[in-house]
Amino acid sequence: MPSLTEQIDRALSDGKLRADAAENIRRILSGEESDFAARVIGELSQANEWEELNDRFYKTLAFGTGGLRGRTIGKIVTTSERGTPTALGRPEFPCVGTNALNYFNVGRATRGLVTYIQKWRSGQRVEGRAKIVIAHDTRHFSQEFTRLAAETASANGCDAVVFDGPRSTPELSFAVRYLNADAGIVITASHNPPHDNGYKVYFNDGAQVVEPHASGIIAEVNEPSSGSSKKLAESERGEIKTIGQKIDRAYMERLGTLILDRGLIERTRDLKIVYTPIHGTGGVIVKPMLRKIGLNFSVVPEQDQFDGRFPTVKSPNPENAEALNLGISLAQKQNADLVVATDPDCDRMGVAVRTSSGEMKLLSGNQIGSLLAWYRAKIFFDLGILNKENAGRGVIIKTFVTSDLQKAIAEKFGLRCVDTLTGFKYNGAKLKKYEELTRAQNYRELSEEETRRLRLEKSSFYIFGGEESYGYSAADFVRDKDGNAAVIMFCEVAAYAKSRGLTLDELLDQVFCEFGYFEERNHSLYFEGADGAGKIHRLLISYDENPPRQVLDSVVTRIQNFETDTILDSDGDEIPKEKMLIFELTDKTRVAVRGSGTEPKIKYYLFGARLPANAKLSREELARAKTEIGNRLDALWSWLEEDANQRLTK
Repeated sequence: MPSLTEQIDRALSDGKLRADAAENIRRILSGEESDFAARVIGELSQANEWEELNDRFYKTLAFGTGGLRGRTIGKIVTTSERGTPTALGRPEFPCVGTNALNYFNVGRATRGLVTYIQKWRSGQRVEGRAKIVIAHDTRHFSQEFTRLAAETASANGCDAVVFDGPRSTPELSFAVRYLNADAGIVITASHNPPHDNGYKVYFNDGAQVVEPHASGIIAEVNEPSSGSSKKLAESERGEIKTIGQKIDRAYMERLGTLILDRGLIERTRDLKIVYTPIHGTGGVIVKPMLRKIGLNFSVVPEQDQFDGRFPTVKSPNPENAEALNLGISLAQKQNADLVVATDPDCDRMGVAVRTSSGEMKLLSGNQIGSLLAWYRAKIFFDLGILNKENAGRGVIIKTFVTSDLQKAIAEKFGLRCVDTLTGFKYNGAKLKKYEELTRAQNYRELSEEETRRLRLEKSSFYIFGGEESYGYSAADFVRDKDGNAAVIMFCEVAAYAKSRGLTLDELLDQVFCEFGYFEERNHSLYFEGADGAGKIHRLLISYDENPPRQVLDSVVTRIQNFETDTILDSDGDEIPKEKMLIFELTDKTRVAVRGSGTEPKIKYYLFGARLPANAKLSREELARAKTEIGNRLDALWSWLEEDANQRLTK
């Protein structure tokens, strides 16, 4: 029988194995994990599973939007990887591969991160040991990866602070700031399928890493020396500490400040809420917060256990209707007004609302965010915190691919609206800038009321931030999207609607009538594996080099190329370069195209709007706009899908 090396060479010469995959396989076989890796690779090669090997090894998992994300359980699980399965049926070991989230990549990433932090501290002349906070969600191998990251950090001379159990991503962001740590890591793949996991990196401001830190960390991660730990004396190693309820209490205290009208909650005790954490971390904070506020809620019992299989849903993504089915079923039994769901790491929230006809209706991420933006802006003016004189200090932050209804709301209230690229790290970067403009050295120690006063006097007061992909935020004590905050804020909006005898969709229609009807459609084309990555790249290049000149019956009047154009936001800051294009048509319909930073897909965002000709849209005009724009966006997606297929066949 030919040796494993000979099998690799033969598969390469026969065209079964890609050259880049063969190179990465050889590198792994010569490393520390060679024995186990050799058994796994040997099993796959003996079974002629070259496509699986190509997918696992065609590249080395690279930092995307804030860290690493990839499969931790292969499409094919080898006997060696299966080992002795856990009680939940999970393989004993994560899948081997340079393009997988496994011990190799977690160790490599942590060593690179620690090295960068230590060099950065040295450059800033900061004394003492560096400190990293690490959290994890409920996914397969999350606990093991957390332990490895902590031990790796310690072995390389960095203190590691680890939560005593699963915690949400936003609480990790809060903890980095609260503990004045140098960085944070959260082991999560958010709402991805159960076979995935991820490694998300935060810097000392509590936000996901942006430039120049992102490139600096990647450079250290890619250094050959990141393959092994330093040999430090015991006295030079970092400490590993455990945290838990103290951080929970501090975080919940801040979350409580997001309720703007506590009397409203008292007056609407008949509001009924159903909540589901979809087997994730949300229940750790959301349930005690809802009790503390005094809201009437039930939890979906089948989804109230930590379980990385997410067995009751096809996908643990609150964007998907199916993920809310059990919550909607319970809401129907209990005649509840609202279903709220958070994803496994509780940074996103989806909702279903009861309509006047008694049906449960899903709201889109854009609609949820627009209601939150409108309500919070309105109440801040009602309370006198915002007024005509200081309105220009108020800011709503959204992404370029989020509904322009939020921009219309900001403009009508006299607020600023700032567009950013997709990814809450850009939102976090804005909040860091606004904090620095206050010039307060002890900013993190101040109360919410004190920081608000400073921001209104010297900087920008953050009212709300959101993205169409169901991520929301409304305070800067967390520098990422926050599902815990979103749940309690949206429950307050529901209480507001209830107090006025309205359903939430009726309240949304009132907002549409006042500001204009805006509708968005999000679509994706999925291309998995090595071949899929090539298709995504080819499509993006095709749009760049040969953009459409006409779509349906409308001429393309404007193209924004975020990779080549210099684009400034409304603060005058230059937008970082990214491979994304936005096409505007003569009928004012817009289309944005970009590759996902976390999943193997290319994303399309479609936008339509109908503005009031007079002061407001009438009910009849609104109904007509919904039908006409909906039909237009349907036709637009059909055209785009066919056009994409044609581009791939050329």
